[in-house]
Amino acid sequence: MTRQRPLIPYGAVYFRKSNPPRGDWERDYARARADGMNTFRHWFMWSAIEVAPGVYDWEDYDRQLDLAAEHGLQTIIAEHVTFAPEWAFRRFAGCELRDRQGNRAASTVSGSSAIGGHPGLCLDHAPVMEAAERFLRALAGHYKDHPALGGYDLWNECNIPQPYCYCQATAEEFRNWLRRRYRTLDELRRTWMRYSLEEWEDVHPPVDRNGHAELLDWLQFRIDHAYERLRWRVGIIRDVDPDRLVTAHGIAASLTQLAENAADDWRAAAEVDSYGFTWVAARKGGEPHKQWSTVDLVRGASRGKPFWHSEMQGGPLWLQPQVLGRPREDGRIATAEDVRLWTMVSFAGGVRGIQCVRWRPLLDGPLFGAFALYGMAGEPTSRSTMASTITRWANDPAQAPLWAARPVQGEIGILVVPECQLMTHVLHGDTARYSRDVGGVHRAFFDLNIQADYVHLDDIGHYRTLYLPLPLMLTGEMAERLRTWVAGGGTLISEGCPGYFTDHGHACAEQPGSGLGELFGVREASVEFTPDLLERGVDRFVMGGEAVACGVYLQSYEPAGGRTLGTYEDGRVAVVEHRFGSGRTLLVGTGAGEGYQLSDGRRGREWFRSLLDWAGVEPHIRVGESGPTARLHQDEDRLFLWVTNPATHPRTVRLRIGSSWSPPRKEHVHWGDPDLSVDGNEVTLRVEGQDAVIARLR
Repeated sequence: MTRQRPLIPYGAVYFRKSNPPRGDWERDYARARADGMNTFRHWFMWSAIEVAPGVYDWEDYDRQLDLAAEHGLQTIIAEHVTFAPEWAFRRFAGCELRDRQGNRAASTVSGSSAIGGHPGLCLDHAPVMEAAERFLRALAGHYKDHPALGGYDLWNECNIPQPYCYCQATAEEFRNWLRRRYRTLDELRRTWMRYSLEEWEDVHPPVDRNGHAELLDWLQFRIDHAYERLRWRVGIIRDVDPDRLVTAHGIAASLTQLAENAADDWRAAAEVDSYGFTWVAARKGGEPHKQWSTVDLVRGASRGKPFWHSEMQGGPLWLQPQVLGRPREDGRIATAEDVRLWTMVSFAGGVRGIQCVRWRPLLDGPLFGAFALYGMAGEPTSRSTMASTITRWANDPAQAPLWAARPVQGEIGILVVPECQLMTHVLHGDTARYSRDVGGVHRAFFDLNIQADYVHLDDIGHYRTLYLPLPLMLTGEMAERLRTWVAGGGTLISEGCPGYFTDHGHACAEQPGSGLGELFGVREASVEFTPDLLERGVDRFVMGGEAVACGVYLQSYEPAGGRTLGTYEDGRVAVVEHRFGSGRTLLVGTGAGEGYQLSDGRRGREWFRSLLDWAGVEPHIRVGESGPTARLHQDEDRLFLWVTNPATHPRTVRLRIGSSWSPPRKEHVHWGDPDLSVDGNEVTLRVEGQDAVIARLR
């Protein structure tokens, strides 16, 4: 049996076979325990363990778990079958991953572990899948009773390589998927407009973007197939070891890499007990809204399940293309204060476990010296000292009430529709405009200290007010669900071209189509698909005296029951409000989120604030000064205030708790020395640079 799980799992990835050196292990474990760390994750790679068919070398990994048991740490077994054994490439020749041109993926050494066998073999070939299953069963069977085992992380970063796989076995899986979707070949012929398909064997993965329906099907197949494979892994592990935690972690890329890499946090989180994400400032940029958007996204995708910051930066990153040309302070050379801020932002967003990318750096490969809390030889650093302070604090039993609380529901939801991203990819060849627009909406609300939750269509019943960004493709069924939700009392704010494309990427002859014109009370007057022109930032619409930057597309309207609230600068109707059933809609004919991003937040901020006034929504917290971010967590009658300060200097923060919350009072300060005072619903406090204040207010 495993020992009781810690309040907050806190640690790092330690062993990736290539590092650390064996002679340091016992010392490192003793240091980790002395510093308050309680969790290590290791990469148990197929190519490093099954050294010959049916011959398993467990020695190094056995030692890791034994040391964990001796020092009171729990172990997460991670990575698994994406590294195929070298012998498997020979024995299963012809089962390699293949790109669109038919080129085979050879075994390479991974930059993240300096171990061969990457990116693995194609699991759509029965011999490979059978061998991989034997390995997974052997792995779980070998460790299921070990007292240090905490659980299994069954998919590292939950995405698939963009170029793969176009092999014959995957093509047959695609045909099987199409059979289930369309039932008959005749239905597929009509939908794809390939009228001379004689047999199912005539159907192949598309190689260009000309056929909207077939490319959308291929992209959706890749997504569905990827999460069928995750379900397969989960089933095997639970069959062997039904009592342990099963988790996975993604890259929080549902808005950016769904079409290209099948990165779907909602789909991944649905398959496991808990979920997580990788977020590294050095690779993404240190602007505060970026980490907050990431945490908010994964919280939404987790749908109430516990989630971890599974790979957090703990040290510098050298020479990689994402950092070149950026200042030292932008995550390139991480400091103790960076570690504190990154941790506290994740906690404030709802994270309940922290794992750094490395405990100590790799010594081989392009990621040498990167990401680690501890030094090259395992020596302590100021960063590890900070992490030690945080994990000791977090796992003090006195903090248990704090961790029982969860972030309150946001004032508004941002509706994420995967099909809109897929259609953006079909039209443009990438998803940059979709991700920029949706991210811009979140950023605009974040800059106003409004908590905007990312919401899937299946979850809209939990929200009263939603913002729908770049709704380019809405199937008839989706349109009807939105109509029903608004008619039942929902308030929907939508950007332009809603449902321009419907089922199978078919453009509607009348706009808006699928009954959306009736929902919004408009007919289309004109449309301009000119994203390159709008990127210049000269096009604007005006609503309530506020000039707002446009983005992606422009659509203007003739009101058909709706009321004009805003116009483009040339006088065309840009914004229309409408009552529909018991609810309301506001349609703005352009991508205001991308406009906000491209103007770097200089145009439209007050317009986004006015949307809450229009919807009759009071902010949870009004913050007097820009910069610090304040969030509320709740557990039954307990209310906690989290304030984070990304600036390097201290800030005095004055904020007002919304009237929907009973008047706060200062109960207990969990973190920080804030000189906190409460007067009615007004709270004043001081928060140090790159730090946080956490206080119980009820």
